[in-house]
Amino acid sequence: MSNEALLAQSNLQVKTSLNALEEVLSWFEKITSTILPLDIFHKCQIALTEGFTNAVRHAHRTLPETTPIELEVKIFSVCIEMRIWDWGEPFNLEKALESMSEMHTDPLEHEGGRGLIFMSKLTDELSYTRLDDQRNCLVMKKHIH
Repeated sequence: MSNEALLAQSNLQVKTSLNALEEVLSWFEKITSTILPLDIFHKCQIALTEGFTNAVRHAHRTLPETTPIELEVKIFSVCIEMRIWDWGEPFNLEKALESMSEMHTDPLEHEGGRGLIFMSKLTDELSYTRLDDQRNCLVMKKHIH
């Protein structure tokens, strides 16, 4: 992305709590609402909500509430990048998405995995990587057309 203009960037750190979602969404809206087209804003807002709640409910389910979840949003002239860092166990995102796509029923009818499907469908690029500092980083990118 180095050749694209960076229009906005912001970072946020919150506790591991679903109660922090309101703060996350307010922060996201302040950064993005005047820059992103409304349809892109809504898709990214849903993807960010799913990514954050997954970090709280799954990655951090056995960790204390004081464990930080870090978020970053960067808006370039051609795309938005959203990153969420957690301290959970490593997780194979590609394998999970693949196993859901192989289900013989509608994966949205199942309790687990819906957030991953939403994130995958609402973004153009989705990855989850284990970092050297023992954190994981969820990266979601959406092109701005």
